[in-house]
Amino acid sequence: IRHAEQHGEGYEKNIRKITEKAAHLVGRPIFFAMAIIILAFIPVFALTGTEGKMFHPLAFTKTFAMVGSTLIAVTLVPVLCSFLIRGKLHKEEDNWTMNALMRVYRPVLHWALAHRKKTVAIAVVLFSVAVGMATRIGKEFMPPLNEGSLLFMPVTLPNISINEAKRLVTVQDRIIKDTPEVEYVLGKVGRAETSTDPSPVSMFETIILLKPKEQWRPGMTQEKLIGELNAKLQIPGVANGWTMPIINRINMLSTGVRTDLGVKIYGDDLDKLTALSVQAEEILKKVPGAVDVVAERVLGGTYLDIEPDRQAAARYGLNVDNINDVIETALGGMTVTRTLEGRQRFPVRVRFLWDYRQDIEKIKRIPIPRAPVITGASVVAAASGGAEEGMGGGPGGSPSMGGGGSMGAGGGQILLGQVAKISVTPGPAMINSENSFLRSVVFLNVRGRDMGRFVDEAKTVLEREMKLPPGYFVEWSGQYENQIRAKKTLQMVVPLVLLIIFVLLVMVYRSVKEALHVLLAVPFALTGGVYLLYILGYNFSVAVWVGFIALFGTAVQTGVVMVIYLEEAVERVKHRDGRLTRENLKEAVVEGALLRLRPKVMTVSTVVAGLLPLFWSTRTGAEVMKPLATPVLGGMVSSLLHVLVVTPVIFLWIRERELAKAESVLPLPATGS
Repeated sequence: IRHAEQHGEGYEKNIRKITEKAAHLVGRPIFFAMAIIILAFIPVFALTGTEGKMFHPLAFTKTFAMVGSTLIAVTLVPVLCSFLIRGKLHKEEDNWTMNALMRVYRPVLHWALAHRKKTVAIAVVLFSVAVGMATRIGKEFMPPLNEGSLLFMPVTLPNISINEAKRLVTVQDRIIKDTPEVEYVLGKVGRAETSTDPSPVSMFETIILLKPKEQWRPGMTQEKLIGELNAKLQIPGVANGWTMPIINRINMLSTGVRTDLGVKIYGDDLDKLTALSVQAEEILKKVPGAVDVVAERVLGGTYLDIEPDRQAAARYGLNVDNINDVIETALGGMTVTRTLEGRQRFPVRVRFLWDYRQDIEKIKRIPIPRAPVITGASVVAAASGGAEEGMGGGPGGSPSMGGGGSMGAGGGQILLGQVAKISVTPGPAMINSENSFLRSVVFLNVRGRDMGRFVDEAKTVLEREMKLPPGYFVEWSGQYENQIRAKKTLQMVVPLVLLIIFVLLVMVYRSVKEALHVLLAVPFALTGGVYLLYILGYNFSVAVWVGFIALFGTAVQTGVVMVIYLEEAVERVKHRDGRLTRENLKEAVVEGALLRLRPKVMTVSTVVAGLLPLFWSTRTGAEVMKPLATPVLGGMVSSLLHVLVVTPVIFLWIRERELAKAESVLPLPATGS
């Protein structure tokens, strides 16, 4: 409009020159603003693991959108302006909205320029209060995502039988299904026939599909529902655990821990690891916020221990290999042939029936041929002969000699119990190792407080109350492990990106002072984000930091554009008056700041209008998007105040010092004698 007014009413004849001049004016700041926003998103691209997979699409989308919008702004928009702008052009003052904003902004700007120290002091106080608030905000890896379903993962003692486990999961499913909010229940015991699901029989997995929230009882929330179900499912010997299906699989695949948090204890002795895990479980239960705390029972399994008696075997002319071959064939199963089905091959194994392998007394009566060469076929044949010829007459007998002696109808056979000591002994149900150390885990979830502060307190309590033997150490895993990884990445990448942006700003302004001046927009933009984050009660998380990264890129960009507007106004006043003084410098700053009011207000209004619907959303995913949008929304408002009020004050301060310095080095006028 300003360029068109210079040509009067016939500006349409020179519309191409006017558009070209305006495009050259904004082309440089648009290019550098785009470069700064793209650079600001480098930390998001540097994220790895779960957080990287979640936020890389956001970073790519915004980067491509910025590149595309920039190309359109400097190419298509000027062409469209040259075709479409016709007729009478209205000034900003003619718009009633801008007129009202001008009436408010103009006196505020004049007051700020007249009371610069007070203005900067107010900004510093607001920033200091935000820093204090930030220390009281909790920390977590990612906001909990409501998946619309629950995963109930109780654990019991390792030596539970499969029949008892099936009974327990049936009882649990019946109790869960009686809850009005539950639609379907599916419980699982053990594992599938795959090496990717090494679940023991002692660990249950029950998927609970919930009804739509419209059908829930009044006042019922997911937290209350979990508490109610947990109270109903208090079964002796069973430790309950609650999570959600998707996050559970992510945790198990990335950290090996099925709950939100896990305390991994490393050492070289299973007995000590078991004792330390149980001790840590009792300690962590006392820390506020800890729920579903259960120590992994490393020991507690039962083993059939068969130890060959070498002296007894020697009396019958047997060696240890003969005995082991019989044990492998009768109990473990020996491959005797293979079968072909199309292109697939399957081994055929032979072993004793289930009834003969479950009773220790029957195992002791397994016959061993005294033949010099023992094969799977001979053992099976011997067993068949013994079973057919003399079983003692009743069902449930074991394959043995007719009279129970060592020399029966089989011709030179003895019993396994005569040449081996057979007993049931306790042992580890599962041996876990990590980084060449034996490992035990204490599983737990955190509710009612943030994960970061919980871990800080729990670490202190564990170090004070649990003394580790030499060679043993503790690591915190689960989502806390992901949180630390993301934190280290951001701590390394964000300062590097700020340094690159600073160098870029120095190249733009050819002045370190101007570059630092623009970078001041970052902390003051973060101020509003921290305020809104504190008010809404969200914790610091990766999602929140991604929002802050998006915010400070936009804040630097608006600071760049504001300074360029102010510099243009200063150059115009200097060209008009022939020289720059304190009076016309202030006039130029006011003029440039007023010109920046409309685009800045439009930018903030657009962002606010785009983000506000997120805060009313209750659909799946809103739990992550709300914390991400919060710092952007609050920061845009504080960025608006900083760029419109504080930036002109600091700009005027810097230019006045430069002007005073330039006046002090001017030569004094010569005087005659």
